[in-house]
Amino acid sequence: MRRTKEDAAKTRQSVIDAALRLFGQRGYSGTTLRLIAAEAGCSRGPIYWHFANKEELFEAILAYSQLPLENLIKEYQDSHEQDDPDAVAADFARRWLRLLLEDAYFRDSFEIFLNKTEFTEEVSKTLQRERALTASLIATFSGLVERSRVLRDIHPAQPAQTVAFAMYSYLMGVTQSWFLYPELANLENSLEYFVTDFLRLLRAGE
Repeated sequence: MRRTKEDAAKTRQSVIDAALRLFGQRGYSGTTLRLIAAEAGCSRGPIYWHFANKEELFEAILAYSQLPLENLIKEYQDSHEQDDPDAVAADFARRWLRLLLEDAYFRDSFEIFLNKTEFTEEVSKTLQRERALTASLIATFSGLVERSRVLRDIHPAQPAQTVAFAMYSYLMGVTQSWFLYPELANLENSLEYFVTDFLRLLRAGE
């Protein structure tokens, strides 16, 4: 019987979902394509139809957390360059944290990268993309810091990139800590507090 595009798409999604569960439970090195196939209820053949190897499947899994942030950066570059930097920074932080709360694929993918990945040669392509994303995030935040200073005619000694690095580290720290121990802070109820705290960093170093 011929497989339709819909059948193929369903199989691919079942493989993705199985891989998300197993990478989350067992980490990258502890997960094999055989285990993923069993979890997805198929043979390894359908996996190879969609993915060349485990590394390519892992790249697809990690893209669920990378792509939304890449799109946020692009949206900022395309449409927010003339907006108030405080408002843009607040919106950026709010949407990052909302993704954690509302998008299970983003959340699970992000947690796999932060807590379940050994950074070996096997995942070098994913790591390169993550480093590029980090650089883009810091450059975006640095631009916000610089615009904020220009608007207020502030000339501090602390470099904008250093402040931007602190802003990035703050969001990553909240994310990582929430993954490790979500009971310590109700992210839904505390979201606006974290956004306000993030904005304080925008003016750090003055």
